[in-house]
Amino acid sequence: MAAVPHGFNEVGIVGTGAMGQGIAQMSAQAGAIVHLFDVSTGAAQAAHANLLAMWAKLQAKGKITPEQATSFATHVVVATDIESLASCDLVIEAIVERLDVKQQLFVQLEGIVDSQCVLVTNTSSLAITSVAAALSRPERFAGYHFFNPVPLMRVVEVIAGLKTNAGVCARLSNFTSAMGHIPVQAQDTPGFIVNHAGRGYGTEALRIVSESVADFCTIDRILRDQMGFRLGPFELMDLTALDVSHPVMESVYNQYYQEPRYRPSVITAQRLAGGVLGKKVGAGFYAYEGNVPNGAVITPPEPPVPNVRNMPPVWVSPKAARRPELYQLLKDLGADIETGQTPSEQALIVVAPLGLDVTTLAAVERLDATRVIGIDMMLSDASVKRRVLATNPATRDDMRDAAHALFATDGKAVSVIRDSGGFVTQRVVAVVVNIAADMCQQGICSPQDLDVAVHLGLGYPLGPLAMGDAIGPTNVLEILFNLQTVYGDPRYRPSPWLRRRGALGLSLTHLESRS
Repeated sequence: MAAVPHGFNEVGIVGTGAMGQGIAQMSAQAGAIVHLFDVSTGAAQAAHANLLAMWAKLQAKGKITPEQATSFATHVVVATDIESLASCDLVIEAIVERLDVKQQLFVQLEGIVDSQCVLVTNTSSLAITSVAAALSRPERFAGYHFFNPVPLMRVVEVIAGLKTNAGVCARLSNFTSAMGHIPVQAQDTPGFIVNHAGRGYGTEALRIVSESVADFCTIDRILRDQMGFRLGPFELMDLTALDVSHPVMESVYNQYYQEPRYRPSVITAQRLAGGVLGKKVGAGFYAYEGNVPNGAVITPPEPPVPNVRNMPPVWVSPKAARRPELYQLLKDLGADIETGQTPSEQALIVVAPLGLDVTTLAAVERLDATRVIGIDMMLSDASVKRRVLATNPATRDDMRDAAHALFATDGKAVSVIRDSGGFVTQRVVAVVVNIAADMCQQGICSPQDLDVAVHLGLGYPLGPLAMGDAIGPTNVLEILFNLQTVYGDPRYRPSPWLRRRGALGLSLTHLESRS
């Protein structure tokens, strides 16, 4: 057989569930002979049949040629026993997430394969160095983390353990490219890149709920419509299921010795204990109707826009962030804008805090809190599909309703939430950016690989660092500093990597000089 460019002529797959099958498919399509092995009777045979059926279906749809379908099919064989993997250049493990079981497997494989064979684990949560600790040659061992479904999720994390030879990771990266996927290089740290960078999105949303700022659905709507996330955090947790997502939260938090940035929530712990896991059981943060696990989500209706007959004049705080754009927005909405140094006794008072809460601004500026409403102006109004307003504990109902009606005049959706430092989008995005910045500070991966991995692996509208650039690093810093002031929580302390770039006005995706 002719050698393939990536150097892996024969690949063994141990564990032939959905993940193993996906890796086998891409390996065969990259030109390698793939040996399927599973300890469960009939599992490898079933995986083989599934792969043949899948290629036949792709051929029928015209997505691959008959010649390709035949070629791919001849590249996959079922291993009768684990000793049949002796000729492999690469063995990829995709079995249960238990350290002892994985170690036993790789010790066994070391006694079977050639000394030059590369051994890798597809683990998503275990330390690569810990798995390799049982091996006599840990330098040929690495992490090779695919995402499900493998053919569609194009990013692959290549993780070096403490003793992994750099050449091993280079070969794995080449193999990934031959599959048509994108390799990203990561150091062996909890969560690697994607699961680490994704910690802030769900945990910060849970903190917002725990403060009774807004309900699950409102938070999802805000993050989808303001920042362009494909799924809100609670939709995402319902899809992945809490028996998957909550243990990952706890694992990363504990592996980092209770670092506050990764702190989990009692909300998901309680719901996990109660079996309210998400869509697959028909009950999660949302209710579902129809057959489990394919029931249709039941989404609460949007609160109606109040009918306000006599709209009060509007006075904008001189310290309101992005005040020129806010004035233009009010003009476009037909508001009666007061321009005096102080508001009249009838005026609706509008502030636009960045990281602070409405209460703090009202107190510092000595405003009549009963008439004060905050609006989130972190992003350009033209770029968002939803405006977000926040009351404070003293805000009168008539002022809340007037603000809601005014900012919905042009038909754009409006959410009114309770007071919160940084509203919803500001604080969630700032936490996401800060965690990504600290990953760069730790040298877990390059900034470029981080953004690619998170954009492709989590489906974020932008990578976290590009997201920070879109908002402005100095704005992200201000939000974090102010969140620390409001909550007194070290969770919000800015990473030194972010502070330095914000102070110098540098882009977060700026390539740092090494000269």
